[in-house]
Amino acid sequence: MTTRVSHDLGGLEAATARVLAAAAALDDAAVRAPSRLPGWTRGHVLSHLARNADGLVNLLTWARTGVETPMYAGHAERDAAIEAGAGRPVAEQVADLAAASERFAAAARALPDDRGEVLVRGLSGRALRAGDVPWGRLRELEIHHVDLDVGYAPERWDGAFVARLLPEVVASYAGRDGVPAATLRAVDTGRTWALGTGGGVTVTGPERALLGWLVGRSAGEALRASGEPSGGPEDGPLPVLPAWM
Repeated sequence: MTTRVSHDLGGLEAATARVLAAAAALDDAAVRAPSRLPGWTRGHVLSHLARNADGLVNLLTWARTGVETPMYAGHAERDAAIEAGAGRPVAEQVADLAAASERFAAAARALPDDRGEVLVRGLSGRALRAGDVPWGRLRELEIHHVDLDVGYAPERWDGAFVARLLPEVVASYAGRDGVPAATLRAVDTGRTWALGTGGGVTVTGPERALLGWLVGRSAGEALRASGEPSGGPEDGPLPVLPAWM
């Protein structure tokens, strides 16, 4: 197990415990209630997190054995598995997520040091290093914890998690259609990023607020959009972003 994987598993253990505790505090009616994701109940979110863990086990198995093991059989099969598990009672949801999370942790711990650089492909077909799979799982848990709509917000994300993910998210917008030209400035760290072609409006705020807005988990209430090089208004609305994922 590489140092990077070991580090990410530490954060992953804590994030998993938080999601499981939040889910266990729900009753069956609450788990059937809408989440923050359009068309999905909280049960859909929990079912997705469980099946995502199993899908990522497949990628780690692929890296460890050298035998191509797809994350899912396909988009339709992934969606059907989530739908099939969404309506279960909360106790079943929690037990399933806990077991799937442990399977993932065991697979990550079993990844040999010399297999961390092996390239595997997720559902989108994008290649990623096997050693980065635990980080991908941590991203899923932290972002979808917000989607459960149980009081967990971007403001509660760990600072190190935000510092690592924020530049990745900015980079993910590169070359996409409909991305506004903007400069992002973090008031708490002083870091800046160019969104789109850079320039344009300057969006200012804490890193957690910037990240929450970029990934569509907040409306940007803690952010300020100001000024343009051409001499635009001092304050104005935030730029409109395309959907992150």
